[in-house]
Amino acid sequence: MKKEIKIKPFWYSDIWLFPKLITVITSMDAEGRLNAAPYSHIMQYDVMHKKPRMMVGFRQDSHTFQNICATGEFVINCPSADYLPDVMETARFYPEGINELEHTRFTTIPSRKVKPPSLAECPQIAECTVDEIVNLEKSSGIVFANIVAIVVDEKIADMDRGQRIQAMNLPVGLGDEDRVEYFYGIMDNVVHHTLKEAPEGYQAAKLKTALEWDEPAMVALMKVPAMVRNMVMTQTEKHARSQGATRVTATHMRELAEEFGMDEAVLSRFGRKADG
Repeated sequence: MKKEIKIKPFWYSDIWLFPKLITVITSMDAEGRLNAAPYSHIMQYDVMHKKPRMMVGFRQDSHTFQNICATGEFVINCPSADYLPDVMETARFYPEGINELEHTRFTTIPSRKVKPPSLAECPQIAECTVDEIVNLEKSSGIVFANIVAIVVDEKIADMDRGQRIQAMNLPVGLGDEDRVEYFYGIMDNVVHHTLKEAPEGYQAAKLKTALEWDEPAMVALMKVPAMVRNMVMTQTEKHARSQGATRVTATHMRELAEEFGMDEAVLSRFGRKADG
């Protein structure tokens, strides 16, 4: 049996269980004073373009949001679960101008491309500048941010995702109750599942090419993940037509990849075709 629940303010924490990444955002006000606070309303916004962006939500009256509006810069720091007490310390409502980090074990290090510092203890960091700010009426402030640098601990830089998940030990936010009690999950039991390709016959049936493709181009296309393969095919043919071509080649695919900021290192990520 199901029951409809009334939608009311704070539905996203009181009613809807919405696991989210825990971060500490560092920012500076117009006078150069440092501020730190935890935020989980964060989502990737532009993932394939040369201009990667993040979408972050804030209370419009929060010190962090006001700092970002004033300076246009901030840093998203992702702490490990070992630092949850320190994350909660930054959540306390200190007066404006107080540096919450002085009450934590976090230490600051210079950021690469923005003025607000980063946190040394955080294995994953994104330095951001403002692209656009949207003030929702009687609601949140939404910042669409340019990611100008992604910085990680050296030891995890070359790890695969499974290894990084274990090494980083990032906590997952599970909401709060009465704006006082906060709940978190720790990723100590991660399930790994490998997605298999549909049988060859289904793959071939779904691909309806409008142009002729040479063999290297078709081989490259079949290495593209199934969920975006049709889109890549369509965009590649559009690119080939724009050059007056009637036959798609691997060169067209490389040119299109470069246009979207995908170099050989990115393309090699899809070099292994999953088993059917």
